[in-house]
Amino acid sequence: MQIPQFKLERFFAAHEFTVSHLLCASDCEAMSVEALLALEPGAGRGLDGLWLGYTESPGHPDLRAAIAGLYETIEAGEVLVHTGAEEAIFTFMNGLLSPGDHIIVHTPCYQSLREIPAAIGCQVSPWPGREDFAWALSLDELESVISPATRAVVVNLPHNPTGYLAPRALFDRLVEICRNRGLILFCDEVYRGLEYDSLDKLPAACDAYENAVSLGVMSKSFGLAGLRIGWVATHNRDILAAMAQYKDYTTICNSAPSEYLATLAIAHRDAIVGRNLEIIRGNLARLDQFFERFADRLTWVRPKAGAIAFPRTSEGGETLFSGLLEKKGLLIAPGSNFGHDDNNFRIGFGRADMAEALSVFAEYLEETG
Repeated sequence: MQIPQFKLERFFAAHEFTVSHLLCASDCEAMSVEALLALEPGAGRGLDGLWLGYTESPGHPDLRAAIAGLYETIEAGEVLVHTGAEEAIFTFMNGLLSPGDHIIVHTPCYQSLREIPAAIGCQVSPWPGREDFAWALSLDELESVISPATRAVVVNLPHNPTGYLAPRALFDRLVEICRNRGLILFCDEVYRGLEYDSLDKLPAACDAYENAVSLGVMSKSFGLAGLRIGWVATHNRDILAAMAQYKDYTTICNSAPSEYLATLAIAHRDAIVGRNLEIIRGNLARLDQFFERFADRLTWVRPKAGAIAFPRTSEGGETLFSGLLEKKGLLIAPGSNFGHDDNNFRIGFGRADMAEALSVFAEYLEETG
């Protein structure tokens, strides 16, 4: 398979661990193993006694049961665990798609959602969110690009990088369109649970539609990226079987300590995700003041969920990125990393140190104003 360079990942490889201030991280505040184990008496002894042999390829039964508990209608046997969300995307695309298939992808997007099917030989049509309409999607536009060759629709809700969350009526109609056309709906839901208003929370796609695949991960809402645990959930056993067969050529099985710790984290999800939502809400208040203060140079569509947003700069995202990096050691992510206009850039606000990074950003804007 010939596939283009993954711009965002190469961007982070070059800068993430060398800059002084990171303001474009997509994850939430992490925690130590010690802090995670402290959430449950005896958890440390369980980790100490863990057997470090091969694990079950679909995922440990306890972990699959815990993940199933995140959904309304999913059973443990309808969950397939992966080493992060990226592997799950890779096995889905390669296990289910063939050259000549047509796939429709919600954009701007995480690059693998469009580049992997393109590398397979699929025709990929973008389904763009419109910034002028608060990044909203148009169902009329979706229906206009569906063809007899269309195999799947890929959406990301809540959305990275914009923080867009579809209204319930649009989501229900999307499910109806996919069902009527016999399409697979692949829904990246890695920020699910981080809705600022709980009334905005959408059903998981796998609960709403028998041919939907819901993608989840420990990295975003939980802030536990170091565990490298992701999963898919679906009622369609043929999809699971195809992905499991492809996984035999990638990781085969997952890390036993990671599976143990992920199971523990899901058991305490209310505390962990609740803490991250509290951090996000505090940071959103700071961002509201920041964008009001610098409204002559920056604009944004305030997100509705997640830990990321996609503001616009009047001076060019690449210019702003370069200046912040060179003069302040502060990192933002230009829109080109998401196949989009460089006048937009991604910021992340799920971490506890965001206030310091935002202060440095403000200093730069004052100095260059």
